[in-house]
Amino acid sequence: MLAITSLLSPPAAARINRIIKSLETEFGLDDVQATPDPHITYQLAGVGKRTALIDVLAKVARQTQPFAAYTTGLGIFPGPNPVIYIPVLRSEALNALHRRIHEATAPLCLRTDKFSGADCWLPHISLALHDTTPDLLGEVLRYLNEQTFNLKFQVDNLAILEQKGDLFLRQEEFAFGSWLESELVE
Repeated sequence: MLAITSLLSPPAAARINRIIKSLETEFGLDDVQATPDPHITYQLAGVGKRTALIDVLAKVARQTQPFAAYTTGLGIFPGPNPVIYIPVLRSEALNALHRRIHEATAPLCLRTDKFSGADCWLPHISLALHDTTPDLLGEVLRYLNEQTFNLKFQVDNLAILEQKGDLFLRQEEFAFGSWLESELVE
């Protein structure tokens, strides 16, 4: 399974990683660190032709200009192991990118997760997952409530994260608007 994402800019990633590290220190929550690069996920997918996926994502990235994204507040996906996250506000630019990714990758995906579709997609930045419990949730939220989660960052890349054992690691990254010289000549 691959994750098609945008990695956060270094200042935003550093801030998120400080929050994640504080959750480990205060509560022992460290499973989210299985993905070392904070990111926004557009789609989780099984893909048969990896080279074709790389080609289409590189093309989408080249044709996209960087844009600002904003976060605010906290969210929870409930369950036996609640996910705590920072919502990323949907904008015209973010929705358009999500749609272009889905259109470009649809012919290549063997399967996708049900929450990647335009109607269900909730862009977010995960702070804690898999090792949380409903009993711990109140304490964690009281702790996080002392902070604000209003971020502004540039969305300027697409990246493929791939599961390797217990980790999701960066495999490919494509900068936005990075036209290849050969394409400019044609």
